[in-house]
Amino acid sequence: MGPDAMIEDMITTEYDGCGKCLVGVRRLSRKVDATSSPERQRDQVLEAVTAVDGHVIAWADDWEVSGATNPLDRPALGPWLRGEMGPYAGIAGAAVDRIGRNQRDVLNTGYMMKDEGRLLVTFGHPGPWDLDDSSDEMRFSMEAFGAQMELRAIQRRNRDETLRARTAGQPKQKNAYGYRFVRLIPTGKVDHVAIDETAAEVIRTVAERLLADETGNVTPSTEAVRLTRTGVLSPADHRAVMYGRQPKGSPWTPKALRDILTSEAALGYLMHGGRPVLGPDGHPRRIAPPLWDRATRDALVAKCAPKRDGKRAPKGVSLLSGLGYCGTCGQKLYIAGRTGGMAYGCTSRVRGVPAAADCQPAPTIAKSKMDEIVTEWFLNEYGRIPLFRREYDPGTGHAARIAELEADRARLREDRSAGLYDHADDAKWFREHYARMGAEIEQLKALPDRPASMQWVMTGLTVADQWSQAADNAERREILADYQIRAVLFPRRGNPQRVWVHGLDPDTATEIRSQAAAAATESTPHPVAGVLSKEWIGHIPDGAQPLIVAES
Repeated sequence: MGPDAMIEDMITTEYDGCGKCLVGVRRLSRKVDATSSPERQRDQVLEAVTAVDGHVIAWADDWEVSGATNPLDRPALGPWLRGEMGPYAGIAGAAVDRIGRNQRDVLNTGYMMKDEGRLLVTFGHPGPWDLDDSSDEMRFSMEAFGAQMELRAIQRRNRDETLRARTAGQPKQKNAYGYRFVRLIPTGKVDHVAIDETAAEVIRTVAERLLADETGNVTPSTEAVRLTRTGVLSPADHRAVMYGRQPKGSPWTPKALRDILTSEAALGYLMHGGRPVLGPDGHPRRIAPPLWDRATRDALVAKCAPKRDGKRAPKGVSLLSGLGYCGTCGQKLYIAGRTGGMAYGCTSRVRGVPAAADCQPAPTIAKSKMDEIVTEWFLNEYGRIPLFRREYDPGTGHAARIAELEADRARLREDRSAGLYDHADDAKWFREHYARMGAEIEQLKALPDRPASMQWVMTGLTVADQWSQAADNAERREILADYQIRAVLFPRRGNPQRVWVHGLDPDTATEIRSQAAAAATESTPHPVAGVLSKEWIGHIPDGAQPLIVAES
């Protein structure tokens, strides 16, 4: 707890129902604003409260909150106004503009206080505001109007400065994730934009995982869950920490992650309205080094596109989610609680799945036990294999540059179709730059090119090392999925052999299932294992021998 917080604790008292138990209201659009510092506002609020013989029971501090925000929607003040924080007699602010800068919202707040019989106190006004008095009502309205006029002036200056910065190719808005603003003095203007190595490593790792995945089990949704689960700060929290504020613990969301991966801001461009800002040459203005090239960005756009196959990648932390199957009906296993802990089991029959109508008895086994069986089998069979990592190779870069130029030309065509280059001078500029881009594209196409591709790179580790270094079972499940590992569970009754673990390719697995179904009609005690041992042993890839585990 900082010194300022300790002082505020000392000057607050408990609610006692005296009729003057007030909530101190403070607000700053930017906490570095020296003219209305937190300390200055605190002193003014305390003086105003003392003048009416009241006392402060709590502080509603909204830092980094615009005056245009409705008081009811503010993080700290809003819950008090909505009656969610307990009893209080009114609010006290350093000035009317600390309540808000929108005249309608300020007046609504003032009249809500009056209608609820609460006090409204501000520094510089003698006593509580009495909106039944025509003089007080007029003065309150004028101060609210003055606050709104100041807000409009601030907004106009901000728009003008944003337009000037955009024209000059300078950043003005928030930094994109993966980048940081570099200022020569702490509160000065941005000198240049640099790569934020911490955030860049996070987002590049996500991009590599997505591009290397061929199973469909690594998606923006699963990556958002993984980042949140492993404690990686969300973009909002990362920015807060960069500027010395406390993180709020907000989670990563698939949409935010998808937007970062597919935005052209990752190419180092100056952005406005979701699109790159064009320079005098018709190309996007680049204000920072790219996180990846155009070809990689196009690959990420394709990878992040919505999938319509109806399948959903598992996002939990169970080792066998989506990889465990019932040996009786072939449906996926589910996790449920039972006496002694969690267990894998088949619930398809009780859920009314037609294919599982005869799944009786439904198999079940302790979750920890089946995880142990699969882990032991996998490490015995695959643990010594050298580990390779798939890396995205953009090639010579000619294709990426061609894609970039074609995107620039398409952008110019869209603007021309919208009527932006109808003037004679503009039309001449358009033709010159469009022709120049076309000539550059033809030159690049004539050069020898190595297309972008995924390359296998040796890591110097083994699969066992990868398994031991995984953060949790969710990452280990991804490893199992890469090797197409499946675990089949059979019921205890009539089957001394309980678990079959295999790593078959999809075609072989399909053939085995069809043979198993046929064998099941002949009342084979252990259909899959029986068919496998007699007919399909030759189809099992090297290093992926099946394991039958007897119930102990």
